[in-house]
Amino acid sequence: MQPTMKATAMAFRAILTTIMMIGVALTTGANSAAHAQSANGSQYTMQEIVDAGHTFFGETSGGLAKVVERAFESYGLPNGYILGQEGSGAFIAGLTYGEGELHTKNVGQHPVFWQGPSLGLDWGGQGSRAMMLVYNLPSVPALYKRFGGVSGSAYVVAGVGMTVLTDEHVVVVPIRTGIGARLGVNVGYLKLTQQPTWNPF
Repeated sequence: MQPTMKATAMAFRAILTTIMMIGVALTTGANSAAHAQSANGSQYTMQEIVDAGHTFFGETSGGLAKVVERAFESYGLPNGYILGQEGSGAFIAGLTYGEGELHTKNVGQHPVFWQGPSLGLDWGGQGSRAMMLVYNLPSVPALYKRFGGVSGSAYVVAGVGMTVLTDEHVVVVPIRTGIGARLGVNVGYLKLTQQPTWNPF
């Protein structure tokens, strides 16, 4: 009887030890994940972007959260965003001009201007506010260049639409409201600059 009790006690201690080791491993893993998430303090969470968007566009932008969620699902956490205004017009060929401010957590705020042509089944005109999510931005000067449109990236929900632009490294996702004044689909690029210019090319 005694050997059986001794074996049972040893088995019980082994089970307890295993449970404790699993608990320590899970706790360490959770702490490491939390540390890794907080260590990258240059990125914005989805809630931060949605809050900034609602403040900028107004509470009437009902589809904003869904559009932002789509961008986060596809590209993750941005390390910058632009808030600004733009005017655009088109009859087959079109032009867009805008200005705003780049927001970052680690290097502050910086002025941004953008302009670009478009070509396609597109006509009309509009003035609107725009929020652009910026991904993989290594430095502020890396933003000032041309970004081409990604085919098939347009996404629209409840009057809020997004497209995707890239230079193969940095990704810019413009989000706009009031897109009904522009009909159809267009392809083109945006040139982001540090100073305003009338030259869209």
